[in-house]
Amino acid sequence: MLATLLGLLLLAPPPDTSWKHAGLRTRMVERQIAARGITSPAVLRAMRSVPRHRFVPGVAPELAYADRPLPIGHDQTISQPYIVARMTALVDPDASDRVLEIGTGSGYQAAVLSTIVDSVYTLEIIPELAATATKRLRRLGYDNVVVRNADGFEGWPSRAPFDAIVVTAAPEEIPPPLLDQLADGGRMIVPVGPTGGTQELTLVTKDDGDIARRTLAPVRFVPFLRPED
Repeated sequence: MLATLLGLLLLAPPPDTSWKHAGLRTRMVERQIAARGITSPAVLRAMRSVPRHRFVPGVAPELAYADRPLPIGHDQTISQPYIVARMTALVDPDASDRVLEIGTGSGYQAAVLSTIVDSVYTLEIIPELAATATKRLRRLGYDNVVVRNADGFEGWPSRAPFDAIVVTAAPEEIPPPLLDQLADGGRMIVPVGPTGGTQELTLVTKDDGDIARRTLAPVRFVPFLRPED
């Protein structure tokens, strides 16, 4: 009898800890995001719903929801939750929007956007990250995200124009193709500045074809990679 019970315990699935993860997300939103002035209901809902710990495998859930960036391999990182939330809020996403993301990474930012907008097109230059993110997003049910392994500098002309563009790596200058692919009335958020130094989080808007830029805060992002890098 004892052997039978032990066998059943070994075969049993692990306990459901979804309640624990939901609690970590709620605390993350309250302490790291809402407390710092992010008020968009859609963004707060998205940050509460997307399981961040699933985008940093091998990392303890408590650390996954901590107020810090985390390595995801290939010298890349997943941004801290507040930065993800702030960049999402700054492009003011709408349910009908088509969004371009440059720098898929683990897929977390794309997942957050996908819970708010109609569709997300995301480019990742590192093949291994693109492949892993594609599998992860499909497995988690984010079916309105399309991942492509490509040079983000060129954007995605065949899917343009985009209502919003989110760039998660830092170019020294904003790539002109991204400005061209931003829809009229659209918004782009991008960290701009030197590799290895401090960059400026920059909000770009387009109105009747005119481009306006506004710097918002100093930040540090991984460099914007090109094929020759």
